[in-house]
Amino acid sequence: MTSQAAGLLTGLLAAVLFGLAAVAQARAVRRGAQRPSRLTDFVAHAVRDPLTMLVVLAYLGGFVLHAVSIYLVPLYLAQVLISLSLPITALASRRVDEELAPGDWAGVLAVTAGLVLVALGAGEPGEVVTTWTFALPLAAGVLTLGLVGLIGSGWAGPVLGAAAGLGYAGSALAVRGVGLPFEAAVVVAALAVPLFGLLSFWLYSLGMHADAVTATTAPLIVGQTAVPALLGVWLLGDQVRDGWTASVVAGLTLAVAGAVWVSRSRVATATAS
Repeated sequence: MTSQAAGLLTGLLAAVLFGLAAVAQARAVRRGAQRPSRLTDFVAHAVRDPLTMLVVLAYLGGFVLHAVSIYLVPLYLAQVLISLSLPITALASRRVDEELAPGDWAGVLAVTAGLVLVALGAGEPGEVVTTWTFALPLAAGVLTLGLVGLIGSGWAGPVLGAAAGLGYAGSALAVRGVGLPFEAAVVVAALAVPLFGLLSFWLYSLGMHADAVTATTAPLIVGQTAVPALLGVWLLGDQVRDGWTASVVAGLTLAVAGAVWVSRSRVATATAS
């Protein structure tokens, strides 16, 4: 098996785990009567709740597979692969009594088709980055995301999903900063990975407490896909196959547009009901 094939496989397996874990996460967080608006209270409840801890284990397993994919394929492809968790979440959301309309499924199919186009055009991944110019913005991103949680815990699900998506994007970017030798900048990048993950998990849970799983997940997909895709090519040296740039751009555009459509549709449905 080639390294790219292994990267594709691990990315797809991560998407399955993330997609199913999202629905279990929604079920776990909705069992509480109050919204988990404080991070400390959320963590204290989570460590005592078996279902939440099972979700955490699923996410950790998905993260390990995702990290392998990040090292083996371009970052934009790794992010696009795990974005396939959206149709998996959409299918599994029936377990929390949520049904998708035909228009919603059109958006899910658009996301899937876009991901295929990106995968076809993927080239070689860039190198590991271990500079302070890379590490310090990651630290600033962690602090900013924490501030968003403090002031925006009552925001709508799609907004919190978008913030969580940016956090997961930061986590994926930070993975590319972890390598040898284990210098101070590498330590900062390594610490940013779990911190981004914790804050994003909390914000995602907040979003799904009151709003539809798919409506909250769709903007998360947009954030965690588009941002690393652009930065991976621009700053990290990720490559696109010769002659396939238009395919990758079209695929990213289609995937993002489909995710936005699903998000807006689900919000409109929730408002009408």
